[in-house]
Amino acid sequence: MKPAKTFTVIIERDEEGYLVASVPAIPGCHTQAKNLDTLMKRIRKAIELCLEGKVGPPGLELVGIQQVSI
Repeated sequence: MKPAKTFTVIIERDEEGYLVASVPAIPGCHTQAKNLDTLMKRIRKAIELCLEGKVGPPGLELVGIQQVSI
């Protein structure tokens, strides 16, 4: 059995109230839902599909997230 991989998931709310999840380490890996429970189930499935190569380009290694003030 492979060891579990951990991914950072960014969650935002769009103008229509949907929650949108994206995985910075896997470009093109994202999904949306109306509530957090459904969103987390969907992003797990999206990650699995992306890692299997069925969706999106190959991923990059996440180095970090920074905030910038202007």
